[in-house]
Amino acid sequence: MNKQEKKPNVTHLEKREIQAPLVASLIRGFAEEFGEEKTHELAKKIICEDAVQSGKDLAKHYSGNSLADLLKIVEEVWAGDGIMEIRNVELKQDELRFDVTRCGYADMYERVGVKDLGTVLSCCRDFAFMDGFNPDIRLERTKTIMDGDDLCNFRYRQNKT
Repeated sequence: MNKQEKKPNVTHLEKREIQAPLVASLIRGFAEEFGEEKTHELAKKIICEDAVQSGKDLAKHYSGNSLADLLKIVEEVWAGDGIMEIRNVELKQDELRFDVTRCGYADMYERVGVKDLGTVLSCCRDFAFMDGFNPDIRLERTKTIMDGDDLCNFRYRQNKT
């Protein structure tokens, strides 16, 4: 009898929560040894490289890399299970806009005591993700809950070719 292994069903937020304490400890340890600025810069670089790969993987998984596909990822992966509250969603041919009014990632990082590193651990990923998902789509964001704003304003624009 052939028994198939079943992968545990871990949400995107749970994955980040599992990673956060160890990664934060490493970042803080390296910062003590090599300085905060240099360490944060290197951590962002490495985390963003992972985000690029994540973009490629999700484009493959969703069999597409359009703005409509991106919206599915936002709703099903990033905000799945009520992790984030999303408002004012507007999808046009060359633009996707939405606001995050509650961020479970910011809440979780605060709960586990690493909110000061939340931007390094998560927010910087959003821009790099697009390089893997679709380099012709650019993200503009001027507000984040992680930085104390009342919302995160995501504005994706498809470059016209």
